[in-house]
Amino acid sequence: MRILFLTQLLPYPPDSGPKIRMYYVLRYLAEWHEVTLVALVRDNEREEDVAHLRSLCEAVHTVRLPRSALRNGYFLARSLLAGQPFTIVRDRVPEEDRLLDQLLSTEKYDAFHADQLYTAQYGLSRPSLNGVKTVVDKHNAYFAMVQRLADVERNPLKRWLLAREARLLADYEAGVCRAYDHVLTVTEHDREVLGKLSGQPDKMLAIPICVDTEILRPVERVHDAHELTMVGSMFYPPNVDGVCWFIREVYPLVQAECPEVKLNVIGARPAPAIRQLAANNSTVRVTGYVDDLTPYLQRTAAMIVPLRSGSGMRVKIVDALARGVPVVSTTVGAEGLDVIPGRHLLVADRPAGFAEAVLRLLRDPDLGRRLATAGRRLAETRYHWRRVYAALDEIYRRKT
Repeated sequence: MRILFLTQLLPYPPDSGPKIRMYYVLRYLAEWHEVTLVALVRDNEREEDVAHLRSLCEAVHTVRLPRSALRNGYFLARSLLAGQPFTIVRDRVPEEDRLLDQLLSTEKYDAFHADQLYTAQYGLSRPSLNGVKTVVDKHNAYFAMVQRLADVERNPLKRWLLAREARLLADYEAGVCRAYDHVLTVTEHDREVLGKLSGQPDKMLAIPICVDTEILRPVERVHDAHELTMVGSMFYPPNVDGVCWFIREVYPLVQAECPEVKLNVIGARPAPAIRQLAANNSTVRVTGYVDDLTPYLQRTAAMIVPLRSGSGMRVKIVDALARGVPVVSTTVGAEGLDVIPGRHLLVADRPAGFAEAVLRLLRDPDLGRRLATAGRRLAETRYHWRRVYAALDEIYRRKT
């Protein structure tokens, strides 16, 4: 089968949750089918990354996706005037439309695979896709993620804008799910939510985000580790909210009982709010993006996932489990994972409870080792990409 595969990011290196999902789905499909990749890229595209993807795919095409505060303001105004979701209006690139028209007019494809809601718009109302199998990988129920952000937002104007975006996204996502032949989600919860939203649950198939546990090996952590680590894209609103909540409301409780504790905040493009909070506490280190997490994980007593909003599945938890690092998460953070609190990780939602869970791991290395061992076993059996992504054959190896 020949598949036209669209992504909103260059799916290599697999160094963030969305890219991990894109990369291993793409890699699985490319082993069995001829895949043409069309990727929107930022200014940090590296030729060696494109070359790696070309080694997997029949062809790779990239299109620039400009981003700036000025452009965001322009597209927000367009969204307000047109009554369309800001995130969808922002990511429509005319060059992408022209490239797709050219490819679809000169090549024959059997399937059109849109990764994430942002790229799904390119498959709507396109006559050249008549008779072509269409698949959208939703990753998240985006409207639910944005609504959760609105629920915890303090600024009244931002809260109104987020609530408006959530309403518009709910209508848009329902239409996308109805328009595509098959809809992938990463959790059963999102499968149920989107099936109910669209009224077409039979189209939905939940396949979790997976990693390569043969590459991700357990790290050797120091016995008396006193560092905490959070990893993620530090410009992503749910991560920004979670880090700020942890530093403001949880971390002081931990420091009061364990003065020697340190916090590492690791991830690309840290938001000003994170940097400002870190500037007021010398034990908080904001690193930005790092190529190798291993030195940090070796000194980590707990990977923290203090998310209060979001949807889908946190691959950072799967990554930590695969590397044998204990995790403390909120209920939202652990949502969609086949984990048992107390066996694979610790879960708490309020500041005092989250702080107490962190302190348990700081004080009891044996508890950390037990969680790490069970977590690694779960990652190997439930979240290895070669085992799990065989479920894609249900879509791509049948004629309907």
